[in-house]
Amino acid sequence: MAAPRASLRLVAPVWNGGTSGIRGLSRAVDPEGSQRKGRALLQFLADRFYDVEAVRGYLLQKQVLKVLQKNRSFTYIKERYGPYVAGASFILKQGGAVKFQDKEWMRPNGRGLSGELWKLREVPVEAVDASGCAINYQGLDHLLALRELQSLSLRCCPHVDDWCLGRLHQLADSLRELSLAGCPRISERGLACLHHLQNLRRLDISDLPAVSNPGLTQILVEEMLPDCEVLGADWAQGLKLGPEEQPRDTASSPIPA
Repeated sequence: MAAPRASLRLVAPVWNGGTSGIRGLSRAVDPEGSQRKGRALLQFLADRFYDVEAVRGYLLQKQVLKVLQKNRSFTYIKERYGPYVAGASFILKQGGAVKFQDKEWMRPNGRGLSGELWKLREVPVEAVDASGCAINYQGLDHLLALRELQSLSLRCCPHVDDWCLGRLHQLADSLRELSLAGCPRISERGLACLHHLQNLRRLDISDLPAVSNPGLTQILVEEMLPDCEVLGADWAQGLKLGPEEQPRDTASSPIPA
């Protein structure tokens, strides 16, 4: 009689010190033949994980740690060069762009931070383009220290959520333009927190998948911020039509004589 099979565990075994992870696999695999690569990858995973859930958990953990690393505090830079340079350094390292007062836009150039940056410790940052950056609740600290910030784009930031919007009231005195377009974690609840930003003159809330009724939400935001131009969905998008406005099914309508 065959012995019963052991149940699968949902944990990953300890990695040995000589393994360098997936990158080590890429060096060991023969570049010729996709089938050979596939077999090697499966063997690599089978040697180190017991099932698919363990693989998913490991990859998720690595992703979380990577985001936390990107949002770490720049304490040394802030203490030595001040909040403007520290905030600008954070955005540039994330791949975004910054504009100091009366200066041209500064963008990452692939060769590290510009030497000009360290000379601007007394110059306020007036605009930040953080589109697509991995900013989260913790990393937002770098931006909230920029008290003269007038324009902020968080367009398509995957980790900006309702809790982040609840902190933007700290920029209420200075902020004039804000883009939240394409942020997947922002809902109506987060947008309601923007009522503190009464100095806003332009707000982009287009393409927010977590907002269930874009048209109605835009109307409510416009009521909440009467002096602000709100960009987003067509005002009627998501609104239910009344009986007299329902589209008529011409195929089932009687043909007039």
